[in-house]
Amino acid sequence: MKKLLLPSLFLSLGVNALTGLEIMQKVDDREDGSSVTSTLQMILIDKHNKKRIRQMRTFSKDVNKNTEHKSIFFLSPSDVKNTAFLTFDYSDDDKDDDQWMYLPALKKTKRIPASDKDSAFMGSDFSYADMTDKNLDDYHFKLLKESAIKRKNGKNPVWVIQSLPKNKAVIDETGYTKSILYIRKDNYMLARAKFYLKKANRVKYMDVRKMKKIDGIWVAIQTTMTTKSGKQTLHKTLLNNSDIKMNIAIDDDMFSIRKIEKGL
Repeated sequence: MKKLLLPSLFLSLGVNALTGLEIMQKVDDREDGSSVTSTLQMILIDKHNKKRIRQMRTFSKDVNKNTEHKSIFFLSPSDVKNTAFLTFDYSDDDKDDDQWMYLPALKKTKRIPASDKDSAFMGSDFSYADMTDKNLDDYHFKLLKESAIKRKNGKNPVWVIQSLPKNKAVIDETGYTKSILYIRKDNYMLARAKFYLKKANRVKYMDVRKMKKIDGIWVAIQTTMTTKSGKQTLHKTLLNNSDIKMNIAIDDDMFSIRKIEKGL
């Protein structure tokens, strides 16, 4: 999850020397820590501004250079308590990511098939596909322009990159026909994104509102994802990330079906 919410890149060359693909390769190769734990607050806001708040603990660990394991445990409220999510995220081109969800009400672990990965994750504006890193070979990237994002403390210069899926299978799995990514120039974080959904006239807007450096690595502290149809806001998700610890020891058992069924 850390790359989904906290993407960044290392650029040492001038922008004119880099293509969109080369920039995204830097994103994929970036140093983001060997492990991360955090407390995550998820606020779900419907079109009537009614809010539901969920608390989670998240764990992530690099198993090797091609595999990352992630787990999320829901702590509250009572209707989602003990629900848990497990992902095996593979960067191998020939291997699909594995995802499982434990549903305590059914006392059953459900494997998430590729055909369902464009569905909403626990009622949020993030999909199951958003919970894993993207395979660069599945996309065409193009550096569109330079721009700036206005913030309270000034403007953040950014590079704007277009991402287009190469085939229908990628569109069907992610639910996105096109993405526009805004990369901050000062710290190379993904500051904003616009995702065009295959469902007619629907767009999702992601905005990293707050970020900070922890143990030398920039991370997102507050992120929003908003789903709109035209100018109408259909739903919004706010993520608040806290108690973040980088590069700590995490037992491999934390990333197993047995563990998500047992809970924290």
